[in-house]
Amino acid sequence: MRKTLNFVFDAMGYLAGAFIFAIFALMIVASIGRMVGWHVSSINDIVAWFCAASAFLAMAHAFKNGDFVRVTLLLEKVSPATRRVLEITSLSFAAVSMCYLAYWAIVFTWESYEFQDMATGMVALPMWIPQMSFVIGAVLFALAVVDELILVLRGETPTYTRRVAERHAQGDFSSDI
Repeated sequence: MRKTLNFVFDAMGYLAGAFIFAIFALMIVASIGRMVGWHVSSINDIVAWFCAASAFLAMAHAFKNGDFVRVTLLLEKVSPATRRVLEITSLSFAAVSMCYLAYWAIVFTWESYEFQDMATGMVALPMWIPQMSFVIGAVLFALAVVDELILVLRGETPTYTRRVAERHAQGDFSSDI
């Protein structure tokens, strides 16, 4: 199960990267299009949806790899027992919060589908289609947090801590900047 989850988290991280590249490509096309007189205002709608998709789809991947913003100053100064209690407390709070977010993302997107909500910009698209990146990202992030909580409850080192330590052991401190 863990291999499958990690594969999905990594795949969504790569998909988020593909959306970022697509944003780059669309912005170049829009810039050139404006210079040559093309009507490119619909690209702004697509870029906005791709920005949201890249952010939400990358959350679980970034969290599992220790690339999410975390305040570790306190955790580095306390005993391992206290650190474990703090990790369990924060992961429990995060798990409840992310499950709540995922639930309402699903409800929100389902309502958009039910009411046939359409985009109001230049591209007439059912809103549930771009909103699915929000649902997928929120559900995967909730799964990632719950997975880490289970690891910590079992007495294991969190994946995000282990991966940061592995990068540091290789001399890579780029995520600390």
